[in-house]
This record gives sequence, C-alpha cells and structure tokens, in this order.
Amino acid sequence: MASHGIPRSATREQRTAEARQRELQEIVQYRSLVTDIQDGVDKKEHSPELLERTSALLRKNPEYYTIWNVRRRIFANEFDNLSAQVETQQFTEDKRHSQVLDILNLDLQFLFPLLLQYPKCYWIWNHRLWLLQQATSYLPSEKARSLWEDELKLVGKMLTRDSRNFHGWGYRRTVVDNLESTTLGGKSMARDEYDYTTKMIGQNLSNFSAWHNRTRLILRILNEESASAAERKQMLDKEIKLIQKALFDPYDQSLWFYHQSLMSTFDPETAGQSMAPELSDDERLSYVKAEQEFIEDLLEDAEDSKWVYQALMECALIEAKLTGGLSADVRNKIRAWLVKLKELDPLRSGRWADTEQSLADTAVREQT
Repeated sequence: MASHGIPRSATREQRTAEARQRELQEIVQYRSLVTDIQDGVDKKEHSPELLERTSALLRKNPEYYTIWNVRRRIFANEFDNLSAQVETQQFTEDKRHSQVLDILNLDLQFLFPLLLQYPKCYWIWNHRLWLLQQATSYLPSEKARSLWEDELKLVGKMLTRDSRNFHGWGYRRTVVDNLESTTLGGKSMARDEYDYTTKMIGQNLSNFSAWHNRTRLILRILNEESASAAERKQMLDKEIKLIQKALFDPYDQSLWFYHQSLMSTFDPETAGQSMAPELSDDERLSYVKAEQEFIEDLLEDAEDSKWVYQALMECALIEAKLTGGLSADVRNKIRAWLVKLKELDPLRSGRWADTEQSLADTAVREQT
C-alpha cells in the first residue's frame, strides 16, 4: 500500500535513515561537549561557560559522575571567591549569604527535572546532598535548615511517585539525620518518621524500605522516650497486630523479613537488643505459640509459599531454645517442612540439607 504516492516501505526506510542521522549528530555533539569540558578542566577554568557545558552534558547523561565533580569544583571556587571578597570588604556577610543561596537554589532547580526523569540515578541524589551540605557550611543555620526542610518535602513527593525507590529512602534518612543535628538546631524526628512509615506501608504493603526503617525507628523511639516494660510490650503487640494484618499476602518477602525481626524479640540469644527485652521466658513462649498458630492458619491457603514454612521452622527453633529441646512431634514437623522447602526453594537445597543434618545431629546428641 502507498501513502500519498509513496510506498510505505520507502517511508519507513526514510524515517530510519533520518533517525540514524539524528543519532549520529547527537553522538558528535556529545563528544564535542566531553572534549570542551576536558579542555576547560585541563586549563583549570571555573567559568560560567564551563558550568553551562556541564549542564548540557548532564542533561544527556547524568550517570557521567566525573562531570558532577567538575561542576562541584566550579561551585567550590565560586564560594571561595565570595569568602575572599568578604575578607577584603568588597562584600558584606549578608551579601555573601544571598549569593550562595542563589547559587544553591539555582542548581537544586536544575536537578529537579533530572531527578524526575532519572529517579534512581545515584549521582543526582549525591549532588543534591553536596549542595545541601554547602548550605550548612556557608549559610546561617536557619537558612540552611529551610533548604533541608524543603528537601524532605521533595523526597516525600518522590517516594509518593515510587514508594520503593531505595535510593530515595536512603537519601531521606540522610536528610532526616541532618535535620536532627545540633548544627541545624534539630531534635529527634524518630516518632514523625515512624508515622511516615505507617503511612507508606498503608499505601503499599510490599515496601521493604519502609518496613526496614520502621525496625530502626522503633528501638530509637522506645529508648528516647524511656519507655517502660509495659509500654514496650504495648508497642510489640501493636507491631504484631500490624504484620498479621499485612500477611493476608503470605507470598510477600518484605513482610516476612519484618516478621522475622519481630520474632527476634522472643529468641533468648537476641531478646536483649529487642524492643521488649524484659519479657519473661514464659511470656516469650506464649507469643511464639500464638504466632505458630497464626502461621499454621496461613498455611491452609498458602501451601506453596516457602516463607510460611521458614517462619514455622523459626518458631519451632525459638521454642526449642525456650524449653530446652525439641519434642519428637515438632522434630517430625520440621522434617516435613524441610521437604516442602527443598521442593519450593531448590536453589537453596544445600541450606535445607544442612538444616536437616543439624537436626539429626542434635537428636543423636540428645539420645546419648
């Protein structure tokens, strides 16, 4: 078939040729930018023109980390010049602060569209962090704090767009650490961040980073608030209730990792560093048995989930530590669970075989 008298195959070939030509032109432009920037670096330039060339190149390729270093050197030189002008009384301190703030704001704005386009590019996050650190170094604490607070709002919006972006979560922790610092007149934000993880988990249960943050934050909150044994137990009950509600999806690895962290509260070997270290062994055993019943109920509808069998084994092994050994009935259950795990998780068959052998060795020792 033809379109306006031109065969479609010919049109496709023409478009392909045009696309190839555009691609070649872009390659030439890209190489020219790289060469120009390298020439500027060799000449130790710190000019606005060199800065603009780095901008053009980073828009094309933000993964080119060497160019971010060039950009930072240009800014560092400008900050040094501004400081020198204050020392020679060409500038007032307020004027220097205003100039530094303008530079930082302009570059933060430059980065924003890049961040939207490449939200998992480490170098963009890293450069934003460097800019904010310059704010802490060169600006009064209240002005610097304002930039860090705006950054926390920004990363919140980015995590709303992609709640499982681990770069974003790591960056958020760094921003919060700085906002909590005495340099910026901060105080603990652990409770606020804990509430934030609750919100994000509510939006997406399969959010490993949110669950991971929660584990760290709970211990901080309890320690900072000098929580009593009763308050710690109340927090534990709340978290168990939350994870049980979430585990209506027994196939989600993120949930089981958090469940595992809660179970460490009952393991005598790790209980001392947990959220409820003052529980008695009888209380821990009661929790473990209740959890075992809950997981066995899950098993009825999730016989093909390896995580369920692993959690059951974990409960059984903790129970053994609390009671001084495994009963023959529990030992038989573990063997059956190991058979299922070998079937469902063949890549870790060696691990399950080692567990099976360890179980057999323990039984022999107990009999002798």
